[in-house]
Amino acid sequence: MASQSSVSMAAITLLLGVLVVFPTSVQSIGVCYGRLGNNLPQPSDVVALYKSNNIGQMRIYDPYSPTLQALQGTNIQLIVDVPNDGLQNLASDASAANDWVQNNIQAYSDVSFRYIAVGNEVIPGDSAQYVLPAMKNIYSALSTAGLQNQIKVSTSVATVVLGVSYPPSHGAFSSDALNTLGPIIQFLNENGAPLLVNVYPYFSYVDNQGSIDINYALFTSSGTVVQDGQYSYQNLFDAMVDAVYAALENVGGSNVAIVVSESGWPSAGDTVATISNAQTYNQNLINHVGQGTPRRSGKALETYIFSMFNENGKSAGIEQNWGLFYPNEQPVYPINFS
Repeated sequence: MASQSSVSMAAITLLLGVLVVFPTSVQSIGVCYGRLGNNLPQPSDVVALYKSNNIGQMRIYDPYSPTLQALQGTNIQLIVDVPNDGLQNLASDASAANDWVQNNIQAYSDVSFRYIAVGNEVIPGDSAQYVLPAMKNIYSALSTAGLQNQIKVSTSVATVVLGVSYPPSHGAFSSDALNTLGPIIQFLNENGAPLLVNVYPYFSYVDNQGSIDINYALFTSSGTVVQDGQYSYQNLFDAMVDAVYAALENVGGSNVAIVVSESGWPSAGDTVATISNAQTYNQNLINHVGQGTPRRSGKALETYIFSMFNENGKSAGIEQNWGLFYPNEQPVYPINFS
């Protein structure tokens, strides 16, 4: 997946140098800020770019001090990850979790922390066993600091956790994922925290081009594509999210919300990874998430676009081309967040 672990269909008529316009108020859309590149702006300049474009929410993949320092006093709502390589230590050592919270959360009292993502796309896998114990220790450390109601503790999963995803109402977690996710969902439910899910219609389309129309993936279908009982689906994104909602409902997680912690479309590196398709997908995503999904109609779906910059430190090809901006801070394509 495109992560730190590794518009209606309209032609682009604006010049690529046009400033990206973002809203003046916090919306349900944020942008992920990855740092896997040797030519990226300094964190202080990145935060200034978020502010100047009125991007109100950010996800970062580790508690990098210069970024946290730059975020102080900005009111930018933040998801900060516990990197995957730190899970085992935090799971086995409560004092390490206390230190993590003190050093990375309490030390930055003017940063608007929203969620702590304990691991990214770890489930299922060899390190999955460490996720819940680490979450519990981080939660306990937040409680000691009196921050447990202000900052929610979760983990970020890919849609690979689903064993069944079609039709969306039949959504179910795989047995491998559920062994770990079951108790995590109970924890999230008890603490009023959402499940963070990385949702990529791009990959689903690329892997199933014989059965999925690209318009369904790009939000540009003219009408219902999938009728699933009472729910009508006009785009693949909604179907993927609702399959996770159905899976949650099947295991007692009806009250657990979903936050889409990553979604996007690459602008180069593949035949369908084009600037036009990336602009179309991301613009339509922005325009759409405020209305929710068929299964949660009218409930805005908090969503983070991946990503802020093209990152040349990632694998060659599509992985380097998810950014809304080039490293020189110029937009890859015009997009409007208002």
